[in-house]
Amino acid sequence: MITVVGMDGSALSPRAEAALTAATLVIGGRRHLTAVPVLTAPGRAQTIVLGELAPALDALAAHDGDAVVLASGDPGFFGIVRALRERGLTITVLPAVSSVALAFARAGLAWDDAVVVSAHGRDARPAVNVCRAYPKVAVLTGPGCGPAEIGAALAGWDRRLVVAEHLGTEAERITECSPADAAAQAWADPNVVLVLAGSPSAGAGGAADSGGARTAGGAGWLAGAPGAGAPGEVGALGAPAGWALAEEEFDSRDAVMTKAEVRALALARLGPGPGMLVWDIGAGSGSVGIECARFGAAVIAVERDAVRCDRVRANATRHGVDVRIVPGAAPEALDELPDPDVVFVGGGGPGVVEAVAARHPARIVVALAAVERAGQAIAALGAAGYATDGALVQAARLAPLPGDVHRLAATNPVFLVWTTPGHVATDAAVPAGLRPPGSGTTGPVSAGNHDGQAKRGAGPGAPR
Repeated sequence: MITVVGMDGSALSPRAEAALTAATLVIGGRRHLTAVPVLTAPGRAQTIVLGELAPALDALAAHDGDAVVLASGDPGFFGIVRALRERGLTITVLPAVSSVALAFARAGLAWDDAVVVSAHGRDARPAVNVCRAYPKVAVLTGPGCGPAEIGAALAGWDRRLVVAEHLGTEAERITECSPADAAAQAWADPNVVLVLAGSPSAGAGGAADSGGARTAGGAGWLAGAPGAGAPGEVGALGAPAGWALAEEEFDSRDAVMTKAEVRALALARLGPGPGMLVWDIGAGSGSVGIECARFGAAVIAVERDAVRCDRVRANATRHGVDVRIVPGAAPEALDELPDPDVVFVGGGGPGVVEAVAARHPARIVVALAAVERAGQAIAALGAAGYATDGALVQAARLAPLPGDVHRLAATNPVFLVWTTPGHVATDAAVPAGLRPPGSGTTGPVSAGNHDGQAKRGAGPGAPR
């Protein structure tokens, strides 16, 4: 029998002690094995320090007798349980308190409305983008994506961090700080990072619960989906109840509004979702970027007009999403922004399209009112190695006439040009927006350092 024992610094349960006493093979991290030496029979139980995961799984599969796998926290939460089950091993799991639950408990915050992401042994960009998009996120950290890297990546977003180091041990430390302060410090492993909307308060223990606009309606009903109201009102994480909203849902005034029909096709081609970063260039009223944010994506809206920037901010607040607004004209305003995954270009000429394509996002959608610019956009994207497609979108809407009848009222035609799958990209044909910065191939499989995680390799470099 294989028993997976979770450890959180508290005393082991009688079942866990009995499993360790009976085991003839005990596998775990060095610190876990050090914590339970008296429970393993000297000279009888073989111990294996968990480094690379594959050899440990081989040993478990070949072992004839009782075995124990020691892991941190809840091994079924982003943990080693998945790897064991994928290997076809039959296991009994004795979980401890998850490191995420402990971190929120130490901060004195509810966490049923929090999003939990893992950056341990995987591309850090999706985890960072979720932190940019949502007001309450827990990050299971890893090499290349610890508190310092997360803090650096959140420059420009209104966030505070609660860093929980060595949870459940005598060395436990809880620190609340700004992203800039986190980026400037060295932190001890293992740790869990809580990323919360708003600036740091007078201490983690006294921090007010900050769910941001998404949780303004109070307690939800669906864990991990901030702001979920009654069933049927708001969908699950990353799935709004409706999209391509009517123009009346946005304050546009003098800004050019992307019509709902055009927005619907643009959203379909952009494919926004949690873990992605979207640029909305020439944001105007912000309608496209805000709709992307409602799907769970992190969004940067670039707009050169200061009044329109205020309007985007107000519209984002109205729809309960967090959109970072960058005042300035493209392409110059794009230089210092983190690499996007997808981009909507709603304003600017060929120079803007060229600047966007040079960052190699996975998908680009360009909206054009002028006939001549459609060909220019296609040429610019083609020169960057993208395959393209497009459509002329023109809707005819029902408009009332006297006598309870209707006519068709045409909207202005808009050209949409978009990139298609199979485009040529640099660096082994992997778009930069989906590539771990500074990374190559994935390394060997090895042990995780909290909540029993299995990690792959040393992890990516710092997210941009």
